[in-house]
This record gives sequence, structure tokens and C-alpha cells, in this order.
Amino acid sequence: PPLAGASPGALNPFDRRLKRKQKNWAALQAEPAKCDYLREEVGGRIADRVFDITRTFPLALDVGSGRGYIAQHLTKETVEKLIQVDIAENALKNAIESEIPTIKVVADEEFLPFKEDTFDLVVSSLSHALCVCVLQIHQVLKPDGVFIGAMFGGDTLYELRCSLQLAELEREGGFSPHVSPFTAVADLGHLLSRAGFNTLTVDTDEIQVNYPGLFEVMEDLQGKYILCMGESNCSWNRKPLLHRETMLAAAAIYQEMYGNSNGSVPATFQIYYMIGWKYHESQAKPAQRGSATVSFGDLAKIEGLLKRGKK
Repeated sequence: PPLAGASPGALNPFDRRLKRKQKNWAALQAEPAKCDYLREEVGGRIADRVFDITRTFPLALDVGSGRGYIAQHLTKETVEKLIQVDIAENALKNAIESEIPTIKVVADEEFLPFKEDTFDLVVSSLSHALCVCVLQIHQVLKPDGVFIGAMFGGDTLYELRCSLQLAELEREGGFSPHVSPFTAVADLGHLLSRAGFNTLTVDTDEIQVNYPGLFEVMEDLQGKYILCMGESNCSWNRKPLLHRETMLAAAAIYQEMYGNSNGSVPATFQIYYMIGWKYHESQAKPAQRGSATVSFGDLAKIEGLLKRGKK
């Protein structure tokens, strides 16, 4: 039902119908675990951030859960009950086992079917819909609830994108995006703040994978990594295919510009991690401006003060 209203536009850069087909197709591929290495790694890092919060969460929500890449790293001592939401029913059917009691819900992440103030914790890993649904995530969180998420950063696959663009400009006189657009880190703080989150934390990390060449990168992205994760390019202005001559030119450019000394080529995945809290009266508040009793300019004097104290 929500998918029927999806249409091209600035507020909805992705074709959600195609996204659903991609993720359903990917979940049915043989041995999906072979292409889940990045999602499992990021899911583990999100779980580490959950463990850093010294409390137990009675009810948690995983937005865009896929096969349960975060849940497999969590424990029932930290999360007592988990609801997994994904647009692709096949991904939920093939979910990884977890010790946490879970409920699986098929729904578009952009239209969360939950009441306000429901969850103590919301997590999300590498979901394209994350930027669109942060306001809904804030709504379904209880006061003093926390949201912990991860998404691809703007420098993800920059080697591949640059090589394809240069090759298309040379061979076809123009270029079209072949990888879904990603968010800039400068926009995340504004996005979370406007959604109502406070006490924000945003950090970035990079994961680099080496391949024999561009064709192996494309194969992994299309047939293993990207499509098996259901994260192939689904922007409205995507181009359906690449010509053979363009691909050969892109492979040469990739090797020349980014090739390693051993003949392999790198593919970089930039990951943004974010933490935001829903306001509650019990939360610590920043001190009023001008109420400080010590100046940062006095830091240079600390060593001298310590020596005097010893004497």
C-alpha cells in the first residue's frame, strides 16, 4: 500500500518497488552468507555500541533488518525482545538465528506501522531508507530511548564511480549514476537534530576490500554483495546497462588510477555510525553559556600548578 504512493521526487530518491524486488531476489540466492561479510561486520559494530550503554532494553526495533545482521550479535541480557522490520519477506524468512525472542514484520521502512513511544531501542544497519525514516524512528521511540544506526557514507565506492564516469564521458559523451547516492556526513547532524534527537554522536569508519580487477568488483557488487544485500542502484535516474567498450575502458582506468602494487584494485566502503536520544527530563542538560568557572586558556598552566602542589 505505501509502495503504491512511491513516485520520483526530491523527497524519495529511490524506487521502492525495485528495492523490494532486489532484496527479495537477493534473499533467495544460494549460500547468501558468502556475500554478507560487510553487513555482518557492521552489524557487530552496531551491537558493540549497544553494549556500551549500561542498561537492558525490554523492547527493541531493527529497521531494515534483512536477515538479522545485528540481532545475531546481541544477547537476551541486553535486549529482551526484538521486532525486525524489512520490506522483503524473503529476507525475513531466511533470517539468521538469534537467542533473542523476535517478531518479524514485513513493512516498508519508510512507513513504520507502530504507535508512538513504543520502543526503548531502535537500531538500523545500512538501510537506504534510513534518511527518510528518522522522523518516524524518533516517534516510535519512548522518551529517553536511543537510536543507533549505520549507513553508507559519501565516499563509498568512489574508485568504481570515478572510473565508470570517466569511461562513460570518454566513450559515450556523458554519464549516468550506476551506484545509489549516499549521504554526506555534514548532513547527518542536521538530519537527526531536525527529527528531534539530542545528545548526538556521529563517527565514520572505512572498510576496504581488494579484488583482482574491476570485473570482479562488479560481479561481487551485482551478483554477491550489492544484490545479495538488496542494495543495488535503485535511484530513479539509473541507467539500465553499460556498453562493453565502456566497461573495458573503466577497467583500465580503475587499474591505472587505483591499482595496488600486487595487481589488485581496492573498493572502499565508508560507514557512518550515529547515536541519538529522544528527550526526557532526566537527561543531563548542558550548562548555561557563560557559567564556566575555568578557562581553556588555563590548560597551559596546569603543569606549573602541579609542580607547586608537589612542593
